[in-house]
Amino acid sequence: MLKIRNLEVYYGLIKAVKGVSIDVEEGQIVSLIGSNGAGKTSTLQSIVNDVKKTGDIHFKDKTISKLKTHNIIQEGISLVPEGRRVFQNLTIEENMRMGAFNNSEKYEELQERMFTLFPRLVAKKGQLGGTMSGGEQQMLAIARALMSSPELLMLDEPSLGLAPKIVGELFETITKLRDEGITILLVEQNAFAALEISDYAYVLENGVVALEDKASNLIDSDEIRKKYLGG
Repeated sequence: MLKIRNLEVYYGLIKAVKGVSIDVEEGQIVSLIGSNGAGKTSTLQSIVNDVKKTGDIHFKDKTISKLKTHNIIQEGISLVPEGRRVFQNLTIEENMRMGAFNNSEKYEELQERMFTLFPRLVAKKGQLGGTMSGGEQQMLAIARALMSSPELLMLDEPSLGLAPKIVGELFETITKLRDEGITILLVEQNAFAALEISDYAYVLENGVVALEDKASNLIDSDEIRKKYLGG
């Protein structure tokens, strides 16, 4: 579904991503794991053309490298950014409506689906995004991204700063979305949690792919356990 070849990302004279190539197969959860500064977030941002980059990015056999961000979203890709970035002064419903900017005719149907997926949001649908807990904001951020009906959902550090119980709920939801046909590209500091639900994973180090394999094999790798799983 998604093919990235020889991706390089630049911030001024600094090269944050150095020739990364990855594939995301349809119907899978694919994770990018690695330490801070490894290039994971930059890779996601490059896919939606939010950073200066070179290389080739193909989505469903179409080149999207030079498309504008809103056109990439219309093609069927959505990103939940690190830090959630919900609209603080808009209500839950208004946040969702912003997510459906290219899908307004399906708004009511999609909103109902989001409230089924995230029942915690139902009672608070008139509440301002900025007054919600971190976990509720993450749920809203994912719901907002899903309002564009993406075929590929990208999540950047969804567990960051959240209580373990909420993290468990979120990862169950991510698995459910995969099972319902949405392909997932996941960036996650909690490497063990990511690998547990993933089909395939790439390990990024200093802007390059250091290792890739089925997620089940990486969980059992002594090298991965030592570096990222605390084992």
